Amino acid sequence: MTDDDLTHTTEEGDVQMVDVGDKPDTARRAVARGVIRLRPSTVDAVRDDEVAKGDVLATARVGAIQAVKHTWETIPMCHGIPITNVETAFDLHGDRVELEVAVETTGKTGCEMEALEGVTTGLNVVWDMVKAAEKDESGNYPGTRISDVEVVSKEKRPPE
Repeated sequence: MTDDDLTHTTEEGDVQMVDVGDKPDTARRAVARGVIRLRPSTVDAVRDDEVAKGDVLATARVGAIQAVKHTWETIPMCHGIPITNVETAFDLHGDRVELEVAVETTGKTGCEMEALEGVTTGLNVVWDMVKAAEKDESGNYPGTRISDVEVVSKEKRPPE
């Protein structure tokens, strides 16, 4: 990688926001996914809506969407983009809650960061809502972990 490949730095090496002003608007979609591992009994409680703090998946969905909408406020150099759609999908099985977040926009830059922010925040909300059930006698969370967060696809096409 050369300095010319680093679009977030000036020739002098200073950090900068990338200028996307001359780029054409395109329809874009990015999908990210991640997982939180929990005790199977906790996953069952989430599925059956029996968690004391309330509806875990509904709350995590709202958190994920809010994170998508506010990504530009938390990631330095990230452009604020018009979000046209957010889809969230949960898959619960065994000791796992998987979350997939798809983000769509029409603009000059992609929405991968927004999809990643949605996944990580959504999974953090799950953790927050079930932590009482996951805590051991020492106050730790030995098997609870968020992992495998990744962008699984991205698309770009001219607007219709």
